[in-house]
Amino acid sequence: MFRHFYLLLFLLGSLKSWAQSNEQTYFDQALANGKVANEAFLRSHRFLLGWLGKADPATGLIPRNLTQSTCIWNAWDAAADNYPFMVMTASMLDKPLFEGKMREMLATETRLTSRVGRLPDTYSFCKKGFENAVIDSSQLVFGSAEYMKDGLIPLTEWLGTSPWSERMLGILEDLDKIVDVPTQIKGSFFGNSAVVEVGGDLLQVLARMYWLTKNPKWLAWGIQIGDYYLSEAHLPTRALPRLRLRDHGCEIVSGLVEMYAVVSVANSAKKKQWQPFIHEMLDTILAKGRNEHGLFYDEVNPLTGEVLQKRIADNFGYTLNAFYTVYLLDKQPTYRDATLKALSSLHAHYRNHDWESGSADGYADAIEGTLNLYLREPMASTKDWLDSEIKVLWNFQKPDGIIEGWHGDGNFARTSLMYALWKTAGTQLSDWNQEVVYGAVTDNNTVYITLSSPKAWSGKLVFGGQWHKQNLHLPFDYPRINQFQEWFPIEANKSYELTIDGKSSKVKGAVLLAGYPLQLKPQQTIQVRCKR
Repeated sequence: MFRHFYLLLFLLGSLKSWAQSNEQTYFDQALANGKVANEAFLRSHRFLLGWLGKADPATGLIPRNLTQSTCIWNAWDAAADNYPFMVMTASMLDKPLFEGKMREMLATETRLTSRVGRLPDTYSFCKKGFENAVIDSSQLVFGSAEYMKDGLIPLTEWLGTSPWSERMLGILEDLDKIVDVPTQIKGSFFGNSAVVEVGGDLLQVLARMYWLTKNPKWLAWGIQIGDYYLSEAHLPTRALPRLRLRDHGCEIVSGLVEMYAVVSVANSAKKKQWQPFIHEMLDTILAKGRNEHGLFYDEVNPLTGEVLQKRIADNFGYTLNAFYTVYLLDKQPTYRDATLKALSSLHAHYRNHDWESGSADGYADAIEGTLNLYLREPMASTKDWLDSEIKVLWNFQKPDGIIEGWHGDGNFARTSLMYALWKTAGTQLSDWNQEVVYGAVTDNNTVYITLSSPKAWSGKLVFGGQWHKQNLHLPFDYPRINQFQEWFPIEANKSYELTIDGKSSKVKGAVLLAGYPLQLKPQQTIQVRCKR
């Protein structure tokens, strides 16, 4: 009997020792994650400062690029793809710049570029006025749609209600006065794809703005566009002899599915009407738009199956977001299988792949799309691919912080910030300090966080929340372009067990979301465990 008792004590001691060893492994990995997260933060901050150094001295606005378009700020490039991620970087890493220069740039942009109501047009620093003497309504529509979808939606997903969401709703209100279903856009830059791109942009904006505001006119407008495309006459895979499955075309697929997700909650009869068209569109793309690894070609003829551009789309994740969303809604395993097939091919076949003819933007979009899907389907090989490819992306950055000197540089920062938030499990410092290295690892209902600093530091560790619910009021966290992933979302009204260097206490989620105060002595390392 006593022998059994001592054996039990031995086993319990061994189990405790194993648990402590296993836990220490998590904390060690968290510190390693913190080092790469810190590099991501540093690089993003350098991007911000680098582009601020290129701003027009008179207006403070950044140029479209640093080569042939140094004289202009335009809506669909500078405003949509670069400036918003300067704002996002500042909101995380440089509060004085966020509260100061970033808001000033928004006010200046609104004042100088609004041309028809609040709709932005291209502004010339050299002319000190609009670039074009005559108003081109197609450019107003295209620029407005791009600015909202690519720039202002991500900011609203991250910040919630803010001056940037107000700017977006103002543009949307005035755009509603001049366009219904966008079918007459003069695709001066991307040919006929501009029409479906704008339609897809608007669907994504309207879907998320409906949830944010519950304004029924955004739902009605989204349904109007959806009814046009989800029909026998205009279904993209029936009506378009050229279907782009990369940006400047693939937006229509994601947009239609986002609005399908809306009506699945808000209008069940409409969901039933649209469902066969949604499934037909996705099934046709699977049958005619993929290579042997499950990734999408740049452009295909969905009517004949002819591959028109054999290059692989760096935006494959954006299109797979749509497939995975429909899998969540309709429990159709084929669409999840498509996602798994693509993810499983990356590490084996797409290491250091030339996504977009040598552009950093291709890496950024491929990594971001994969991060979004990895959150839902965490495969070990996908993790390894993400960790290797982020280094390829970072190698594009120059010492002054500029990446390639065009509006796509903003995507470098957006993707780097997303990567960093993965490595910190969504946690942030209340006031970022580049010397404080912090990272995290999640395991089921627990997150392990390690913080270290060579100098004394005091501040707050801010935990990540359910951003989809807090900021946009979405009914569920479906995968969508430019979302910020929720790696360990804290709920305000729940209690958590917080352990700091072995001392435990119960803490309300609201406290963690507001920021938990911590102090570090010089050369000190703190280990934090948070358990649901």
